[in-house]
Amino acid sequence: MKNVARKYLDYFLLGVLSAVPILVVVQIVVLFERLLRDLFLNVHGYYDNYWITGLLFAVTILGLSYFGYRIRSGKTYVISLLESYLEKLPILSTVYRVTKKLIGIFSGEGQTKQREVVYVEYPKDGVWVPAYVTNQVGELYVLYVPTSPNPTSGFTVMVHESKVVRSSMTFEEASSFVISVGVDFPKAQDAAIKLLSPDENNRRLKTEKRVEGE
Repeated sequence: MKNVARKYLDYFLLGVLSAVPILVVVQIVVLFERLLRDLFLNVHGYYDNYWITGLLFAVTILGLSYFGYRIRSGKTYVISLLESYLEKLPILSTVYRVTKKLIGIFSGEGQTKQREVVYVEYPKDGVWVPAYVTNQVGELYVLYVPTSPNPTSGFTVMVHESKVVRSSMTFEEASSFVISVGVDFPKAQDAAIKLLSPDENNRRLKTEKRVEGE
């Protein structure tokens, strides 16, 4: 009897775990649907005409698509003009500049350098985590270490080049790894070779000794 109950409990837990990703996607879709519906109702409540409301949404979508096309091929005059005004405002200029750089790092837009993911020992030696390289000055690496399951929260650290191990993961793969709490790990073999191989450890020790000697 206990074995049968345990078997059905395993089936139930497996069903729950299988349904969680679907429920998360459904919740995201429902959230966007509510936001769009509220926006539509607010606009319609102001004009009280479905045709005008639909026309405004269509014009907005086409306008944003056109701006995206022009930005991809080259900045538009309007965007450049707005940026020049924003740069003159003390607080808004900082918010705009930082937000634009963050979006550029994660989307790859306007980036001259290739986006890079590395492994770093954090919060202590022997514990490896993936990190996004957000800046680099010589041998100094500025890293953003995301936390699971929400990659938008994390820590910003500065380390020497000898403290990092380059990864073959892309930004998207690293984000998927963090969100899935390590379940989705497409470059697991590569990480095992780089982080566990004696050659890599010896290389890092030699580099650290050379830095200390300098």
